[in-house]
Amino acid sequence: MVARIVAGAVTAAAVLASGGGTAGGGTAGSETAGSRVADPGGYGVRVAARFSPPSAFVASPALTYDMKLVPAGARIEVVQRGGHGRVSVSVGVEGLVAGRAYGAHVHQGECGGDPAAAGGHYQHREDPVRPSKDPAYANPENEVWLGFTTDAQGAGAATARQGWEFRPGEARSVVLHGMPGGAGARIACFTVPFEPVPPESMPPEPVSVV
Repeated sequence: MVARIVAGAVTAAAVLASGGGTAGGGTAGSETAGSRVADPGGYGVRVAARFSPPSAFVASPALTYDMKLVPAGARIEVVQRGGHGRVSVSVGVEGLVAGRAYGAHVHQGECGGDPAAAGGHYQHREDPVRPSKDPAYANPENEVWLGFTTDAQGAGAATARQGWEFRPGEARSVVLHGMPGGAGARIACFTVPFEPVPPESMPPEPVSVV
């Protein structure tokens, strides 16, 4: 069973323990696996996959664009929990380059053969200028930054917690970057079925007073 990712509470190597199976019943031999996370009063998902190049015969939701930094067969797991006006996203990896810093962010689009397919970073307050470079919008409080440094075995983990929830259908992937921080070349991408905000938790429509 995959160990629950909790920053500071488990070692990075334990993130994908026991072969990388997930709560959804995945096994060490599966390419992808996932499940919904039980959370009374909230919602969430846990998904895991092995990276493969876009040209692979068997398609994977986890794509590597730089096999020197993200080798084919390396693993990634993402856990999302949301509800009550908050969201947390955790990422765990193994099989990457040992002792190296990576950047990672939640992006708007799904992964594709072109690294640009994932679009820009998901932003709680959207920058009207694209691509977004204004630090008033492109920052860890307004986006989901998941940078990490791998250990001696090439494993790493990070968790981001925000006081807001994703808008329905607007967060679709986690992209790994070649350097930590807000930018860097896109070296891998994992399409994640982030749970949308339940209708009952959406704020009511503003009432117009004539």
